[in-house]
Amino acid sequence: MNFKAWFQCINPKCESSYELTDIIYRCAKCNELLEVQHDMDQLKKRPADEWKALFDSRYRRNKWPYGSSVWAKRELVCPNVTDENIVSTYEGGSNLFWAERLGHQLGLDDLWVKQCGMAHTGSFKDLGMTVLVSMVKQIIAGGRDIKAVACASTGDTSAALAAYCAVAGIPAIVFLPKDKVSLTQLIQPITHGVLTLSLDTDFDGCMKLVQEVCQKNDIYLANSMNSLRIEGQKTISFEIVQQFNWEVPDFVIVPGGNLGNVSALGKGFQMFYDLGLIDKLPRLVCAQAAQADPLYRSYIKGFKTFESVQAKTTLASAIQIGDPVSYKKAIRALQAFDGIVEEASESELANAVGRANKTGLLCCPHTGVALAVLEKLINQGKIKQKDRVVVISTANGLKFTDFLFKYHTDQLEGIKSEYAFSPVDLPADYDDVKNAIFNKIKV
Repeated sequence: MNFKAWFQCINPKCESSYELTDIIYRCAKCNELLEVQHDMDQLKKRPADEWKALFDSRYRRNKWPYGSSVWAKRELVCPNVTDENIVSTYEGGSNLFWAERLGHQLGLDDLWVKQCGMAHTGSFKDLGMTVLVSMVKQIIAGGRDIKAVACASTGDTSAALAAYCAVAGIPAIVFLPKDKVSLTQLIQPITHGVLTLSLDTDFDGCMKLVQEVCQKNDIYLANSMNSLRIEGQKTISFEIVQQFNWEVPDFVIVPGGNLGNVSALGKGFQMFYDLGLIDKLPRLVCAQAAQADPLYRSYIKGFKTFESVQAKTTLASAIQIGDPVSYKKAIRALQAFDGIVEEASESELANAVGRANKTGLLCCPHTGVALAVLEKLINQGKIKQKDRVVVISTANGLKFTDFLFKYHTDQLEGIKSEYAFSPVDLPADYDDVKNAIFNKIKV
């Protein structure tokens, strides 16, 4: 079968379409965002059972390019890219962790954490970047001059772009807000030899500048307003369903900053539903930090209006975004999925990480936002004991060791670390060691 996809304007009164090889991020007619559309009539010609069998036969295999959980579903992601232009690190297939102890502490029987941080660059951003950089490689192979690929980032997008462009041999540029990303996140693009611009502004300022630079030069924009990224990120939904043996959880909770991932998850579940691979949809929950919560403010007003905010400093730095590009897509997804938006304070997110990590997880602060929101929804009675809940862990906790160290040494300003467990300094003496052990451990 021949499958195809294209860009289409999200404005229902416009719906202008463009080729995926066109260098365009907003509709040329109405200036709205674009999204990738697929020929669903053609996709539906293959029965659901055949799709399931095909995807199961490819899952975590080494045959190129199906070792990637993204490209293992290429017909539903980006059928336009040829094998020789795919740029992949065999991303995806991340662990769906049964958080049994944490779930029981919270009063849930069936809590799972999708470990998207178990990835080549340590975050879910790899899933979208493989699609985008592959398309860039195909555009270049077709004779188009692209000088570089660029993004604004709070740390994870820049790491993914740097790595995938390094694999492809394509120049990249990253725009970072100075002193607002972790050292690990800063090192990642530098170590890949990528031009790293540390700018005296916040993410929203970086985003405005990178759009201007890309618009006025032959530089390709890699932020999530480029909907190619969403096509890769929607495979998180595909993976969850496949890992549950083609069953659907009751709730999926995802941290929200620029809001591309909220719309991506919705798009993935909706596509599987439309193709008959699943028979119901989960409820989507977007979890925001209270310091950067424009979507939450819109939600409590029934989504009647949306206003950007000046994001305040938050421990969840990757979602410290007050003017999210993808808010219209996110609202559309939440409305379609009977969605919920809730927020978490700095103390709530930090202690949610502390609690979860004592059960064997290693969470980033953004996952802490989602876990704190989970606890709120349980207390509000919106999530019940028997519900199957998946929390999306967006990045590896090892990217945020400074946050974790400060938490366990009570150095987070204004936060009481309820689950702190700091090292014990002792002389190298048997009795001192024994006393320390039995003061901590009950025998």
